[in-house]
Amino acid sequence: MELFQAKDHYILQQGERALWCSRRDGGLQLRPATDLLLAWNPICLGLVEGVIGKIQLHSDLPWWLILIRQKALVGKLPGDHEVCKVTKIAVLSLSELEPQELELELCKKHHFGINKPEKIIPSPDDSKFLLKTFTHIKSNVSVPNKKKVKESKEKEKLERRLLEELLKMFMDSESFYYSLTYDLTNSVQRQSTGERDGRPLWQKVDDRFFWNKYMIQDLTEIGTPDVDFWIIPIIQGFVQIEELVVNYNESSDEEKSSPETPPQESTCVDDIHPRFLVALISRRSRHRAGMRYKRRGVDKNGNVANYVETEQLIHVHNHTLSFIQTRGSVPVFWSQVGYRYNPRPRLDKSEKETVDCFCAHFEEQLKIYKKQVIINLVDQAGREKVIGDAYLKQVLLFNSSKLTYVSFDFHEHCRGMKFENVQTLTDAIYDIILDMKWCWVDQAGVICKQEGIFRVNCMDCLDRTNVVQAAIARVVMEHQLKKLGVMPPEQPLPVKCNRIYQIMWANNGDSISRQYAGTAALKGDFTRTGERKLAGVMKDGVNSANRYYLSRFKDAYRQAVIDLMQGIPVTEDLYSIFTKEKEHEALHKENQRSHQELISQLLQSYMKLLLPGDEKFHGGWALIDCDPSLTDAAHRDVDVLLLLSNSAYYVAYYDDEVDKVNQYQRLSLEDLEKIEIGPEPTLFGKPKFSCMRLHYKCKEASGYFHTLRAVIRSPEEDGKGKAVSLTKTSLVSDLKTKALWPRGKVF
Repeated sequence: MELFQAKDHYILQQGERALWCSRRDGGLQLRPATDLLLAWNPICLGLVEGVIGKIQLHSDLPWWLILIRQKALVGKLPGDHEVCKVTKIAVLSLSELEPQELELELCKKHHFGINKPEKIIPSPDDSKFLLKTFTHIKSNVSVPNKKKVKESKEKEKLERRLLEELLKMFMDSESFYYSLTYDLTNSVQRQSTGERDGRPLWQKVDDRFFWNKYMIQDLTEIGTPDVDFWIIPIIQGFVQIEELVVNYNESSDEEKSSPETPPQESTCVDDIHPRFLVALISRRSRHRAGMRYKRRGVDKNGNVANYVETEQLIHVHNHTLSFIQTRGSVPVFWSQVGYRYNPRPRLDKSEKETVDCFCAHFEEQLKIYKKQVIINLVDQAGREKVIGDAYLKQVLLFNSSKLTYVSFDFHEHCRGMKFENVQTLTDAIYDIILDMKWCWVDQAGVICKQEGIFRVNCMDCLDRTNVVQAAIARVVMEHQLKKLGVMPPEQPLPVKCNRIYQIMWANNGDSISRQYAGTAALKGDFTRTGERKLAGVMKDGVNSANRYYLSRFKDAYRQAVIDLMQGIPVTEDLYSIFTKEKEHEALHKENQRSHQELISQLLQSYMKLLLPGDEKFHGGWALIDCDPSLTDAAHRDVDVLLLLSNSAYYVAYYDDEVDKVNQYQRLSLEDLEKIEIGPEPTLFGKPKFSCMRLHYKCKEASGYFHTLRAVIRSPEEDGKGKAVSLTKTSLVSDLKTKALWPRGKVF
């Protein structure tokens, strides 16, 4: 559709329809396309794909109109329904300011022979997306009062910062999806059993997942059929659609495609072999939406944080089979408060105060899904125990025959990277999986329905939850394909199918993690990339607290944007964050400069504490234990010190709760069997880092090892672009040459 700029309006036009957006008060009005002739000097700015809605970032500032600037086709669902991902947005200030450069696709009708869109005004130097607001310009011109000018500048800064977060949220995470013909908010079962009437798509959606409902409210309240064309329901979550072939003759060695993006031509190309379509659709709830440390547990209405419904959809010939699961934070009042790394979880309300809200949550769940099987993956010992115990108590108090509770200590069962032990869980609940069934529809109607769902959770409902949901979904999919005759009764999925299937679930987990734990610039990626530096956290936790404090600032802005998108008032004092942010940025830079000195001091201190007097110290390194069995999205990296003497090496573990090393392991070099250098072990997807594995014997028995990798530092932090490789090289070199090494070992 075409976007026009007139003196008093922005005008969206397609065919005979037009939507006028006032630049004075933000009002929206439907008008015939011929009314463009009445507009004052309309200029075509280019083409857009649709309207997301409006948002006001501050009560004293203008509204902003959010448009879909660019989309990407994800794939087609059964019925030839296209699903698109929002990849770029355009944001227009509904004020009398001139627009910034939007970089829209050119309209051939109005820009014939022009390579670039006409620039209304030059783009500002500091940002091509953002301009000073009209309020700020007006304040500078007509209000000489310094106090008011300062207040206006603060509002402008806040608006600019929030607008940056809004752009990042849509354009960096790529987590918003829509379809013009298919209801992405509802599962196949809800669509097949719902009312079949002539209502428009947006009136049939599941309110929980209608993410732009508040932003598009001005249009939904118009109440005339003409408005239906302009309302596009958008979900936040994840969608991937693939076509797979069941071919047991192909060699896995021939699969050369990238794990992240399997090429379409590598999938079903042989008509001899059965093929099927598989789709994964995750829908994040807009209720209690937000960032990990800003939104935990349940609220007064029974909504929980990070609530996601995931639907696995299989389509073969004219048959569509669907299986859904949910994830969501433990529905009690709990939080992690403070700016230390990975703060200790705590309960915020008593058992009695929690009952009503817990009941409200599960009463709604049972109303929607009929039955619930809770899979609780939190640790049954240690810091997570208090949350797991509170959960179980509430389940017992709820006392419903429709609720089944299963506890599975993921870290305990899968310790030592033994992720295959998840099968222990799927085997235990195998009969429950079969009894739950799945939704199965064909052209004639519904063949069977899914009776209940699995509600899976860990602390963050991210990594552990995704692994278990993928395992359950795989059991279901294999049964479905065997029922349809696509797979032989006694055969597993072919290698290529299995690989793409795993990638899909890994992508799903990554996407949900980015949305809840943060993008690359926020805390989630910070813990993932291993930027934590042991020296700082050992030195009274200064660096650790500082980094997480900075991440909390960014979380505060992102949380504010999410709340504003949902029409929730922002209660946090964002103005005070500006001052604190500058202070902590300065502290962070100072700590970075002294990082190497602190590392040296730390290693020297623990060398004296751990090494006996008859051992000669050869070197020490601050590393990360990347054994996946020790980690999840909440605390992925485990800090360790590796100390090397002439007769042993020591692995010392840091406890972030007490800010000190509280346990260590001494291993004789005589028991060290071999050193391996290779990619970091991962359950799904492509490894991001190289690591070192030290194999050793314990009581003459082989099979024990430590998996370690270097701390990652960016070149900006220490001016050494090859810091990681140098660290790894020097470490292995010292292990091989400085110690009294037993002969016959493998490197």
